[in-house]
Amino acid sequence: MSNDVQASALSRAGAPIAGAAMVCKASASPFPFHLDVPFGRMIFAHRLATEDDLPALRALMADAIAELQKGFLTPAQIDASRAVMGLDTQLIADRTYFMVESAGVLAGCGGWSRRATLYGGDHSARRDSRLLNPATDAARIRAMYTAPAFARQGVGRLILSLCEQAAAAENFRRVELGGTLSGEPLYTACGYSIIERLQETSGPVPVPLLRMGKDLTQKGA
Repeated sequence: MSNDVQASALSRAGAPIAGAAMVCKASASPFPFHLDVPFGRMIFAHRLATEDDLPALRALMADAIAELQKGFLTPAQIDASRAVMGLDTQLIADRTYFMVESAGVLAGCGGWSRRATLYGGDHSARRDSRLLNPATDAARIRAMYTAPAFARQGVGRLILSLCEQAAAAENFRRVELGGTLSGEPLYTACGYSIIERLQETSGPVPVPLLRMGKDLTQKGA
């Protein structure tokens, strides 16, 4: 479930969007932000997340879970989805998790993994830290979240692109993810196909999920 900040370039993105509460602290990280190609009127920058970013990441995830699943899940299902959503800090430790910001405001986050866990946070069941084999296994796309104020502005596409490039650089030929219904339109538009429909039953009510995959070797992937 993606992401150097030059003042002259970021000034074109305008002031931080109202409602986006978390401000990135680029100076606290050993990983510099890298400026990305503008998406529409927005200009984004990305870097790898570190342990110092955990509070900001968790706050963004809580907002995204509460707001962006409305219309796809019932209120009871949204509450139950928290059992299988959130941050897996192994992604931070592995340095495979991206943060995306615009004008100093955290806009989204997401990562990829060379480990077997398909979805879930630190608190979720059935986690599997086994390392995958790029020759036979699909890398994982993990923990994709967009701040509600930045929804449908290219953040998810940017993070997916960063993750796919990083996985391909380690010789993975396919990627798979465990996605929510709210994420299905983005993943489908980015070339992912449904492998199977799942029902997560670890919470008080079942939550529908999708296992989706993409071939990175196809032209245009």
